[in-house]
Amino acid sequence: MSADDDVVEHDNSRISIFLQPAISFLSFEEREYFQDAIDTIYRDFMSTALDEAESLTVAKQDFQKVNFCFPITGGLQFQLMEDHFISAGLGFIYDDESVVLTDRKNKTHNFSYTIQGIPLFLEYRLAIPTNFMTLSDGSLFSVAVRWYWALPGTEIYTTWGKLEAEKSIFGSGFGLSLGYMFASWKNFNIFGDIGFSSISVKSKKTFADIVPNGPDEKAKWDIGGLQLQIRVSFGVWNKPVPKDDEDDDDDKDSTKVSVKKDSTAIKSDSLKVSGTDSTAATKPDSLASDSTAALVKDSTAKDSTAADSTQVPQNSAEKADSTQTIKNDAVKADSATTEKPSAASAEATATENAAKVENSKTEPSPDPAADKIRKKNAERKSAPKRNEAR
Repeated sequence: MSADDDVVEHDNSRISIFLQPAISFLSFEEREYFQDAIDTIYRDFMSTALDEAESLTVAKQDFQKVNFCFPITGGLQFQLMEDHFISAGLGFIYDDESVVLTDRKNKTHNFSYTIQGIPLFLEYRLAIPTNFMTLSDGSLFSVAVRWYWALPGTEIYTTWGKLEAEKSIFGSGFGLSLGYMFASWKNFNIFGDIGFSSISVKSKKTFADIVPNGPDEKAKWDIGGLQLQIRVSFGVWNKPVPKDDEDDDDDKDSTKVSVKKDSTAIKSDSLKVSGTDSTAATKPDSLASDSTAALVKDSTAKDSTAADSTQVPQNSAEKADSTQTIKNDAVKADSATTEKPSAASAEATATENAAKVENSKTEPSPDPAADKIRKKNAERKSAPKRNEAR
């Protein structure tokens, strides 16, 4: 379908019934026979007038020069495929024309003729693609072709007689019209059509049988003509109404927005999770480093206190034992604070502890000045004992 399908409406009925009132101008050229008959009667009334007063009393009306009527049609429509319709309908045409004449004695006389038609038709209607129309936002434009059959009851009856149309199994004429669907509501569709039809019928009788001074050949007349009609159809069986493209676009946009929101939420959640993991991974390392630093500070403080006090210096074996104990405590504190860390943090902690152990092995020996002080303190303590011995 074209891009204009989002604004084009369609008749979605599969089977529908319709009623079609119309305005018609009949192609009845034989009206002149009746007008000639009225003119003849009027002249006869004038010829019988005895004086001027009676001649002034004689009057007449003329028949209309156009046979104007309001046909009505009803039928059934079937949609073969989208925008392809076949219809069958039955119409009724009725046009009554009458005039009044007044004679010299002021007496009125009515004269009339009536055209009546009962046409049966088959119709094929085809939608016109919007590419061929200048109105790109128009609804269903269509062209319809009809074929007519005149049924019994198609006749002309007048003040002087009646003509009945003969039957014909091959049909009586055709019709062509252009339509436009200008309104649609639920299962109701309203079309406007303008077109022309030619429904020619004939009779075994002559016009001389129904009108004075009429021709003697077999009567033949046309009950078609120019028509302007309104068709109101109601779908009794309808196709599912297709969803509008605009609604589809809205749904797509909303889906895109929701997907975008979901992806944003997933990203934010992943960022939160990764942030938590990184924090959890760095916290044990920081705790381990803090605990190791505290232990080193404590050991340094103990050494300085021992240096300032008068305690006896430890031998090299005791120093090694204390250093190893400090290292073991540091490792235990690291393992306690870094319980269940991630693989990366565990490797980092192990590497840091190994480095600290190596640093502790390469620590310099105690200060020589501190050793001298310890020796002097030892000599002072031993001096009183010597004096007592003497």
